[in-house]
Amino acid sequence: MTAAITMTTETVMSTGTTVTTESTTSNVNTVPTEAAATSAVAGPAETRVFGIRHHGPGSARSLALALERFRPDAILIEGPSDADPLVGYIAAEGMSPPVALLAYQPDSPAKAAFWPFATFSPEWVALRYAAEHGVTAGFCDLPASICLAVEEEPGDRTDPLGILADAAGYDDAERWWDAIVESASDADIFAAVNEAMGALREHAEHLDDDAAAALEAAAEESDSAVPVEGSGTAEDELFSAATARITVDAHTLRREAHMRQVMRKALKDGAKRLAVVCGAWHAPALEGKLGPAVADARLLKGLPKGKATLTWVPWTHSRLASSSGYGAGITSPGWYHHLFTQTEQPIARWLTRVAGTLRAHDLPVSSAHIIESVRLAETLATLRERPLAGLSEVTEATRSVLCDGDETLLRLVSTELVVGEALGTVPDGTPTVPLEADLRAQIKTLRLKQQALERTVDLDLRTDGGLARSRLLHRLRLLGIGWGRLTDSQVRNTGTFRETWTLRWRPELAIAIVEASRWGTTLQSAAEAKILDIAQDPDATVGKVASALEEALLAELGGATDRLIRRLESVAALDHDVTHLMSALPGLLRIARYGDVRGTDSAALTRVADSLLLRSCAGLPGAVTGLDADAAAALRAHIDAVHLALSARDDEWATGTWLHTLETLADRDDVNGAIVGRAVRLLCDAERIGGEESGRRLSAALSVGRTAPDKAAWIDGFLGGRGLLLVHDRNLLSLIDNWLRGLDEDQFLPTLPLLRRTFGAFESGERQAIGQAVRHGAPTVSTTGGAGYDTTRGALAMAAAAEILGVAR
Repeated sequence: MTAAITMTTETVMSTGTTVTTESTTSNVNTVPTEAAATSAVAGPAETRVFGIRHHGPGSARSLALALERFRPDAILIEGPSDADPLVGYIAAEGMSPPVALLAYQPDSPAKAAFWPFATFSPEWVALRYAAEHGVTAGFCDLPASICLAVEEEPGDRTDPLGILADAAGYDDAERWWDAIVESASDADIFAAVNEAMGALREHAEHLDDDAAAALEAAAEESDSAVPVEGSGTAEDELFSAATARITVDAHTLRREAHMRQVMRKALKDGAKRLAVVCGAWHAPALEGKLGPAVADARLLKGLPKGKATLTWVPWTHSRLASSSGYGAGITSPGWYHHLFTQTEQPIARWLTRVAGTLRAHDLPVSSAHIIESVRLAETLATLRERPLAGLSEVTEATRSVLCDGDETLLRLVSTELVVGEALGTVPDGTPTVPLEADLRAQIKTLRLKQQALERTVDLDLRTDGGLARSRLLHRLRLLGIGWGRLTDSQVRNTGTFRETWTLRWRPELAIAIVEASRWGTTLQSAAEAKILDIAQDPDATVGKVASALEEALLAELGGATDRLIRRLESVAALDHDVTHLMSALPGLLRIARYGDVRGTDSAALTRVADSLLLRSCAGLPGAVTGLDADAAAALRAHIDAVHLALSARDDEWATGTWLHTLETLADRDDVNGAIVGRAVRLLCDAERIGGEESGRRLSAALSVGRTAPDKAAWIDGFLGGRGLLLVHDRNLLSLIDNWLRGLDEDQFLPTLPLLRRTFGAFESGERQAIGQAVRHGAPTVSTTGGAGYDTTRGALAMAAAAEILGVAR
């Protein structure tokens, strides 16, 4: 029942810290408030162990009552003992759960672990109690420096709550715990919980590392439980089947040994009333007389040690959910938060929130629905002999009354409320790496908000604020800190002076920030260092360096731009692959075109782009020889991208140079038809080839002497997903139609797949218009002179236009 999540990802993000440890034990720290109240009662010290469920609101409320009654002068909490220096931030302004302790290895930040806390976490209640009453508080579990040094993630395979739930006749451990503990507050509940866990631990088998590994291997080979010898007494029939699953691994035993060592240290330092808050599974191992320390010291001897840096970071409710992969997760953090914070009429208030959520999605929910759903939930609780309706009752009431049995609406309620989403905050003075401090300052200056829910932000690059936000988000993306995702489609629709970003802050970004801090102490310096490192790769292609240059300009990395341009020139001079040169051109032309919007000097970029264009045009005729279908399709994509970029640039010299090269390709017979057809089409769009000439070239391509696949490839290159050409040019349609009709079966079958791909890329409306034209046998329209006009159809079109415009006839 550990509350730590171990992360071994490549990306990380959010605060670093200055708390660095190498030891295996730690002293208990005093919260920096008023002097801790000391017990004046003479006699031996008293220790009470409170076995809790991590993130349980019932446990949290009961613990608050129990602490008020016990009035401890020292509190130990399950958590990394080297995080004691961070306890003082609990009462600081700006600390708002959910938050988490983050520990990472300074030389390898991707190796990290989190210990989350929510408002309704019993551990957080204990920390808040200590802060408000001036009580000494600290953590007692194995230090993070040891947890991170362990090669494999250990943990018991036993689910004690599941065993107790089975014994009570429940098929769901969460529902059993919710019914017994979370729906009530009782300071005496801990004695019963500890007793139940003690009964389970009496039947447990202690495993060393080798035995635990063997048990794990056996479990993977068989779905059946592994039997445990020596536990088959008839004393407890209730546990006869369950006890075969109960094991305690060596890592758990070491954790409990360390907890006892810290307890001994606290008592030695003068604690008279010591409260220990830990997972219920560990409580029996900590209760009663601690015994000699020699045995525990032997268990802890030889543990791996390393460095660990710790800090507080924001967390979210969704990351507390077990569905996120969190080992000590809960299924309903939003519901638990509601139970803990809304003590008066929690059911009525919850169902009112459900109704509000449904209304926010434009769904009709009335006050009568709320009243009826409350009545149903309370009736179900009465029938089930529960003191208060739980999550299962309110869920059934929501499904039946508020959602009318619609499971889709119920999933919406579950996502937004039962799990919910809330992002905590940490104080500005929390230990952090310099990169995180720079990010915090910029977020505050630019008035951006870190939110756990996705939101869309439109940036106007013509304003100083929009440009500054864009630069920040581009720098974060370059560093692998994925707070924002650029929505390219919306950017294209709204013009070059706008950007649309989708923002969502996730807790694991804390690790990404720490990892990125190796590049520099500020976002700009770190991004410049990383982009230059990418470009200096000996294997970097022209396209890769050009892409890096584009990212640098978007992020306004002035310190790297000149060096990237020089690097691009040197790489381009040595790269003779035309596809590499052509892949770099669109990005460079796009940067040069948008330079004025971002205030970038584009003269140097234009010079490099012109050089690449000349070399591409010179090498393209040789590169198109002897290409198979796949290679021709890839090169055609490069030709399209360069043509589009040059069209947007609108430079007479560049456009003329490019079109001259395409004319050379269009006149060749030894080139794949897909390339020739595309060259003809682009020249036709640029009005370098007229409609009559394009029809003549199509007729030549479909003439005798070429194979059917070659003809189909030419058509695919010529049409290229643009069905409107056939809709409006009936001559071309007639040519293709006649060619298809003339194919025999041997020619038609190998041609069909390519033609289906060609016509399948057309819009549905275009396909329908082409089909109607072919079906009705539309006459061929001459492209010479004016004799081809259909005056009857023209009159109908003019009449329709006059009707639409309201012009009197």
